[in-house]
Amino acid sequence: MKRRSFPAGLFGALIALAGLAHQLLGGLPVMVERAKAADSSKAGRAPAMPMARDPAAAVAEEYEAARRKGTREALQLFIARHSDDPLAQQARAEWKRLSR
Repeated sequence: MKRRSFPAGLFGALIALAGLAHQLLGGLPVMVERAKAADSSKAGRAPAMPMARDPAAAVAEEYEAARRKGTREALQLFIARHSDDPLAQQARAEWKRLSR
């Protein structure tokens, strides 16, 4: 037995073990392929993530929550977070009214 055959055999065994979960020549892992196959069979499946909310509606809801709370701190927080929004002007007016 030649001395060089042991490292070559070891290298071949490592390649074989590493390639068990992959397709030949760098394919995707077997589990990914199975998941893709399972997903393709489920037509009309609902999306996993809900649609994004309208940012303007979220800001309006936050303004209403701050206004309902009725404290200067809540309005200051809204103004700090949304200083460039048109509702910030209304929040500033409400804040001034509360400070009197």
